[in-house]
Amino acid sequence: MEIKKASPSQPALKWALINLITSIVITYAFQFLDIDPNSSLKYLSFLPFLAFMFLAQKEYKDQLGGYVTYGEGFLSGFLYAIFTGVFIAIFTYVYYAILSPEMVDKIIDASQKKMTEDGKLSQDQIDAALNMTRKYFAAFAVVGVVFMYAIFGTIVSLISAAVFKNERSPFDTPDNYEAPKPTDPAV
Repeated sequence: MEIKKASPSQPALKWALINLITSIVITYAFQFLDIDPNSSLKYLSFLPFLAFMFLAQKEYKDQLGGYVTYGEGFLSGFLYAIFTGVFIAIFTYVYYAILSPEMVDKIIDASQKKMTEDGKLSQDQIDAALNMTRKYFAAFAVVGVVFMYAIFGTIVSLISAAVFKNERSPFDTPDNYEAPKPTDPAV
């Protein structure tokens, strides 16, 4: 009798959507509280990412009856990271291009202030860099988000898959397995 396999994409997609909603709430909370976009508090958004990755891997493990190989655990976490990266990238584009374009100006102004204080670049170089940034900000943000989540998610998924790994021993039988009876023709 064949054991029905659960799909790792179902819990990964579910938790990625939950992470998207959480990220939207965090983004607007930061905007409402007028927190500097370059503040180190922006890294707080990675805490839900990590928590939801672990929950996606745990849910997939539970769907498999409590047994998951390292590869299966990694795959569920990696899919979660990819889904999250794509969803957050889409939200990032919509946020900066349509919903809150004034945030781009706020980020560029903060960057200009920092570059001026550093004194490593001339004013012409700063202006050229900021004009390029302003022109392609949404595209840079989208590509950066996708790669950042993919790379960070891969690393975390490799580690967390080792934590969730619980392979079935050859002597374990699934709960829905029925041993062949001596009267079965295959015996």
